[in-house]
Amino acid sequence: MTEPRQSDVEAAAAADPAGASDRAPGASAPASPRPPFRVGHKGADHIAPGNTFESFRAAVEAGVDMIEFDVLPECPDGTGRLLLAHDYEDLAGREAVTLEEGLEHLAGAQYGGIELDVDVKLPGYGGRVVAALREAGLSERSLVSCTYPHELARIRALDPALRLGLSVPRVRRDYTEDRLMALPALGALAVMRQLLPRRVRAGLEARRFEAVMAHWRLVTPRLVEAVARGGGELFVWTVDDPSLMRTLLRRGVNGIITNDPRLFAQAEPAGTAG
Repeated sequence: MTEPRQSDVEAAAAADPAGASDRAPGASAPASPRPPFRVGHKGADHIAPGNTFESFRAAVEAGVDMIEFDVLPECPDGTGRLLLAHDYEDLAGREAVTLEEGLEHLAGAQYGGIELDVDVKLPGYGGRVVAALREAGLSERSLVSCTYPHELARIRALDPALRLGLSVPRVRRDYTEDRLMALPALGALAVMRQLLPRRVRAGLEARRFEAVMAHWRLVTPRLVEAVARGGGELFVWTVDDPSLMRTLLRRGVNGIITNDPRLFAQAEPAGTAG
């Protein structure tokens, strides 16, 4: 999905600056137990091409706490090498590194203390990702995210200790930017905002996943509260506007995923940096 336009941010703030319309009666947004994670999307995709070593290094230099990267099978049927790429258009445009090469690089000393969000783009190869993380010695500081709950269940069975994240919604692009699809897309998002808090709290309490990776349009105080009450963490993607970052930080999210980690310096009040 594409990044928010400034007009979107201003309109949302004007319509509901504190998110009061989405909050359960008498409830308040829970506070994060630690300073929010600063997460680099594909590394730092607006600084260097995403899912590359250059992008990962740029993310560290910009002060991230976590690097998100994508894992895609070489062939759509799930076979072939596992590569660091967001989609097949991305894969066709460059020579991608393998998952094993990427993990070897991220296991280097310069990434010590940096956590990883390994985004499994399609179902069917989660077991291979689990094995690669174990081989690289990176399981303990990794979170594996996916939009397919059944794939998360398979990964959970293979490694019960590995942290998992449910990513929502499952979309290929931001349909709210499409003139013909904008109204139905916004309607679908409104329904999902109502249903999602209960769904994710149930999943967290059942330990089907430990984190929720939600698009910024889905984040409401009710969702923040539901994730906190379920004992999980809420990461928001993909946020490239400092004003929207500040709004989300005030709501109490646990992490913000951005293409440009340099923006955190403009968004975080003094004393919030990790």
